[in-house]
Amino acid sequence: MTTQRLRDYELVMVLSPEVGDEEVTATVERVTGFVTERGGSVVDQETWGLRRLAYPIRNFQEGNYILTRFTLDSQDVRELDRTLTASQDLLRHLVMLAPKAQVKA
Repeated sequence: MTTQRLRDYELVMVLSPEVGDEEVTATVERVTGFVTERGGSVVDQETWGLRRLAYPIRNFQEGNYILTRFTLDSQDVRELDRTLTASQDLLRHLVMLAPKAQVKA
């Protein structure tokens, strides 16, 4: 029997600017569902909206940015990362451990 060790993570996603509000909401709900189904919890979500990219990605100059803070077991984070990599609407994503200062806040 393995015990889950939940850790605090941040996920930044950059979605295609061609994606509508419904698809952005669906992507956020898909991530939330993934986290909660595996015993984690979503702490906070921020939609930063359409922002200019530092460099073109797939010929796009802008992207829809979304920040999600959540707790999850590290094994499940690897699976989340693989799932997000397969998503066609996602230009880039980054999952990282949340800084300790933000965890206590």
